[in-house]
Amino acid sequence: MKKKFFNAKFYRHDTATEMMVENGKITQIGTNLAKADEEIDLNGKLVLPPYVDPHLHLDYVYTLSELGEQGAGSGTLFEAIELWPKFKETLTVESVKKLAMKGIKDEVSQGVQHIRTHIDVTDPNFTALKAMLEMKEDLKHIVDIQIVAFPQQGMYTYKGGVDLVEEALKMGADVVGGIPHYEPAREFGEKSVHDIVNLGLKYDKLIDVHCDETDDTHSRFLELLNALVLMEDYGSRTTASHTCSFGSADNSYAFRMMDLFQKSKINFISCPTENAYLQGRQDTYPKRRGLTRVKEFIELGINVAFAQDSINDPWYPMGNGNLMNILDNGMHLAQIMSPEEIETNFDLITYNGARCMNIQDNYGLDVGKPANFIVLNESSVHEAIRRRVDVLASVRNGDFLFRKKEVEYDVELKLD
Repeated sequence: MKKKFFNAKFYRHDTATEMMVENGKITQIGTNLAKADEEIDLNGKLVLPPYVDPHLHLDYVYTLSELGEQGAGSGTLFEAIELWPKFKETLTVESVKKLAMKGIKDEVSQGVQHIRTHIDVTDPNFTALKAMLEMKEDLKHIVDIQIVAFPQQGMYTYKGGVDLVEEALKMGADVVGGIPHYEPAREFGEKSVHDIVNLGLKYDKLIDVHCDETDDTHSRFLELLNALVLMEDYGSRTTASHTCSFGSADNSYAFRMMDLFQKSKINFISCPTENAYLQGRQDTYPKRRGLTRVKEFIELGINVAFAQDSINDPWYPMGNGNLMNILDNGMHLAQIMSPEEIETNFDLITYNGARCMNIQDNYGLDVGKPANFIVLNESSVHEAIRRRVDVLASVRNGDFLFRKKEVEYDVELKLD
């Protein structure tokens, strides 16, 4: 059955107003296309590829509410890491799935169709991993989920952590994770980075490391990670998440490193809301923002994406899966609001995240790609971002996951 979506504005296709879909694939994008079996008027709205959240913790979502009065008090990163193991002991496959489903619904109902989730595997029972492997399969018609084997308590801080990460990869995790800045000494952090890269190469897996999520400018595990993947030609399959300390590095060091990032083609993920909340806690004034060098990465062609990271967990009490909110915060914190920057800022929650997840070959508004896209409640990029508009519809393989009406008033405001 041929479907034509018409009367639309298509992101990255300035002159196109129509899209033809057949058997769940995009077959044409342009104007004055032929008649179709079904024709769907999008009312002049802006069409984007679906939002991508390349960094989320689905085994943590809504656990702060579950903790109640035992929840984190100071709101610091390391307090949350210490608090988590106590709660982790109470998890069951069903309890993980119940809360994770809430987080997935939050995101999918707001236009996300691709999620990379870090799942804590410093658990000999692999409770959360088993739950997420089931959900990945059960929900694949709605959302694509990539699973990171993430050692939240460290590969060495947690005894046997390296072995647990490897076992998780054997069980079906898609990505090797790590947290070198949480290891007990720099030597063990460096050792964990070597382990991460070796496991990625051994099992042909993507890599995504919680890297230098600290204000400490001496935390430079990113330098080692980049060097290893550069030498192995593995940078495009590697992502460094957070890299907060790199935002505090001096320019001489930072620009030398960014030259090496260009050579390795490593990817970056920044989590604007969570790291703005967590970082700079020991600063008086000026206070650091917790962001890596997003603006410079964009200017130098280094791939960087934004992500939600947390939804109501011990690390971050807020979060609701709305990537438009993430983009809005990130644009302010990174100061990327020139007219030229605004026109491409949606890349930070779409195409750039797809590159981090290495799904770019099957993602985007291009002929031959799956007909996956969202419809925003505006007709231009600038106005959609300025007004932080809602997603009116999400389409997957040519069919609506949901479609809703614009706001209707019982009593409309009148100023004349």
